[in-house]
Amino acid sequence: MANVWIFDLDDTLHDASAQIFPVMNRAMTQYIQSQLGLAESDAHHLRQHYWKIYGATLKGLMRHHNTNPHHFLQTTHELSNLHELVVQTKRLRNLIKNLKGRKVIFTNAPSNYALRVLDLLNISDLFEVVFSVESSKFHAKPSVRGFQGLLKYIKAKPSDCIMLEDNLAALMTAKRLGMRTIWISRQLQKPGFVDFRLSSVSALTHLQL
Repeated sequence: MANVWIFDLDDTLHDASAQIFPVMNRAMTQYIQSQLGLAESDAHHLRQHYWKIYGATLKGLMRHHNTNPHHFLQTTHELSNLHELVVQTKRLRNLIKNLKGRKVIFTNAPSNYALRVLDLLNISDLFEVVFSVESSKFHAKPSVRGFQGLLKYIKAKPSDCIMLEDNLAALMTAKRLGMRTIWISRQLQKPGFVDFRLSSVSALTHLQL
């Protein structure tokens, strides 16, 4: 059976922490300030708190404050200068093109943002599906329901899937479901539920699965 390569987007296929996440985090903090009437420091702490508990700030806002997810995503992911913020990954197109099997994107980001980033990386045509946070009905990773929605949508068994991701909580869910797991991280120690650790997606060319 052919492999199904499931790629996370931010901090997996490109370095979002360098320039994108600082801008996005500020936008999310400002959104929480505006919507909930909080001071900046309180909004900042609440954003981080929900991210730690739920794996996504939006999930906490929806659950506890009845936040409209579409409005939140549109407001916080506008990034009119996105083309200036995306850090290119060397030889990324050839690397993904040469992988044998199906390739999909599974991201907690909204569809519009994900497609813009993939276009800027010049790899959007290499993926059959971009499964965004809207696609998951806002069951963001590491939620099992999000993974189950993806598997149903792409008609794939977990045992055929290889998940590439920078977030350990998401990889833990993937492993529990029966996927093979690749952690994109510069940390040297890898937990038992991670099959392989790569310092960047570029190192995938040297991996023997």
